[in-house]
Amino acid sequence: MKRAIELETLQTLVETGAAREFRVLREGEVWRLELRLGSKWLPVSSRREPVRVWRSLTAVGRFCEGQGIQDPDGRALIPPIRYTQS
Repeated sequence: MKRAIELETLQTLVETGAAREFRVLREGEVWRLELRLGSKWLPVSSRREPVRVWRSLTAVGRFCEGQGIQDPDGRALIPPIRYTQS
């Protein structure tokens, strides 16, 4: 049984519409992306890391946007975070 989803597999699942449920989890200072496959939540992996992690939620959002991961209404999965100076 797979313990993580590789990037190439993720791209195929998104393109075919087979991957529909995603979640972003925070672990300390890093974030990770998971997708639901059947009844299990599996993290996204990369060639270098068994579980791919990002340093910011904004970076996860950019990754999702690049992969074509959107909510059912066609909006970006994670809205951009805007900072204002006071």
